[in-house]
Amino acid sequence: MSGLLIRDALVANDGKTFQADVLVRSGIIERVAEEGIGSARAVAEIDAKGKLLLPGVIDDQVHFREPGLTHKDDIAHASAAAAAGGVTSFMEMPNTNPQTLTQELLEAKYALGAKHSVVNYSFYMGISNDNLDEALRTDPATVCGLKAFLGSSTGNMLVDDPATLDRLFRKAHMLLAIHAEDEGTIRANMQVAVDRWGEAIPMDQHPIIRSAEACFKSSSNAVALAKEHGTRLHVLHISTAREIELFEAAPLEKKRITAEACVHHLWFSDADYAKKGALLKWNPAVKSAEDRAAIRQAVLDDRIDVVATDHAPHTLEEKALPYAKCPSGGPLIQHSLVAMLELEQQGVFTLAQVVEKLSHAPARLFKVDHRGYIREGYHADLVLVDRKAPWTVEKANLFYKCGWSPFEGQRFTSQVVRTWVNGRIVFADGQVDRAVRGERLRFER
Repeated sequence: MSGLLIRDALVANDGKTFQADVLVRSGIIERVAEEGIGSARAVAEIDAKGKLLLPGVIDDQVHFREPGLTHKDDIAHASAAAAAGGVTSFMEMPNTNPQTLTQELLEAKYALGAKHSVVNYSFYMGISNDNLDEALRTDPATVCGLKAFLGSSTGNMLVDDPATLDRLFRKAHMLLAIHAEDEGTIRANMQVAVDRWGEAIPMDQHPIIRSAEACFKSSSNAVALAKEHGTRLHVLHISTAREIELFEAAPLEKKRITAEACVHHLWFSDADYAKKGALLKWNPAVKSAEDRAAIRQAVLDDRIDVVATDHAPHTLEEKALPYAKCPSGGPLIQHSLVAMLELEQQGVFTLAQVVEKLSHAPARLFKVDHRGYIREGYHADLVLVDRKAPWTVEKANLFYKCGWSPFEGQRFTSQVVRTWVNGRIVFADGQVDRAVRGERLRFER
C-alpha cells in the first residue's frame, strides 16, 4: 500500500473540531474532507469513528542523554516513549557528554538521531563562556536554536560572564532558548539550608533553594538584554507567577520574546513533594499552587506560548541520593499529551488550547517546515486518541529506560492508540515499531 485513509475521525485542528476523512500519500496529507472520501486507490484504511485525531505533538525541550549519559536514557528509548505519548517531533538539549559545543559534535548528534529515533528530531547548539564564535556558525534552516544555561542546572555549561552574555544577545542570529535561574541567589539559599540541615536537607526545600527570586532575577535580566539588542529570545520552563509579568499577551507572530511552560509546572505543586519527593525534583523547581494557577492562566491568555516537558530522566538510584547529590529532572514525554487532555477534561484548558500549545504554536514559534497541523500538503504526523479509554500509569506500561514516572498511579481518561510519523505507523496496540525512522526537522527562515 502506498497510502493511508483515516475514516470518520473527529479532527481537532486550527481551533475547530469536525468529522472528516484524512488521506495520506507518500508521508504527506493529501486531502482533509469533511464530506468524506468515497474511495481511494492503494491505501490502507483505518476506521477512526469515535476517536480524536490530532496533529503530532512537537516538544521543544527534552534531554535524551545521548551521547555519554545513556545509563539514564538514550534516543532509541526516549523516542519510543515519545511515539507512545503522541509526540512526533522533539528538540533536544546540548548538556550531554560531550556537551554539544562545536558544529562537529552537533552533527554527530544528528547522526545519532538519524540512526536511532523513531520520531522527527532536532538538536540545539549549546553556548558556553568561550564558544560563541563557533555557535554563530549554526545554520538556522537546519537547527532549532541556540541554548544557554543562565543558572547552574548543568554545571560547566553555565554562561555567567557579563561580556559573553551581552555579545551573545547582541550577535545571536537565530532563536536563543535559555534556562534562567540566578546562580548567586541559589548558592546563598543553599548555604542557608546546609547551615540548618547539613546533608539531610528535606526535598521540600527545593523550591526555597531554587527560589522564585532566583528565577525572576535571571529571566528579567535576560528579557532586558533581549529588548536592548532585539534578540529572538525564548524563555524555557516558566515556574513562577512573577515571571509572567515579563511577557506580552499578544499573537505569537508579533513577538520577539516568547515563553514556555512545562507539564510538571502545570500539574504539580509544592504540596506534592510530601508524596513524590525526589521524583518531583526539577530545575526550575515545582513551586506553589498559586504559581501553578498563574502559569495556567498565562497559557490561557497567551503570555506563555508553548507547553513542553523538559523530559530529563535519571535512574532511581540517582534519585535516592541525598538532596545535594540528587540530580534534578525526570521522564515526562510519554504522558504530556494525556496529562494536558486530562486538564482539559477538568476544565482547565479547552481542546483547541491543548492542540495549540502542544502542536500548532511550537510549529509556528520555531517556524518548523510543514508540521504541527492537519493540513493538506503537510507532513502526516498524526495521533489518534480514544477519549473513553481510562488507564493507569504503571511500570509495566512505561517505555522509559529509567523505568519510573512521576505519574505512576495516576489514572488518565484518554489514551493514545495510534501515532503516525511522516505517514508511517510507529505506535499501535501498545507497541512501538522500532524500525521506523523520523526525519530531521527543517525550519523556514
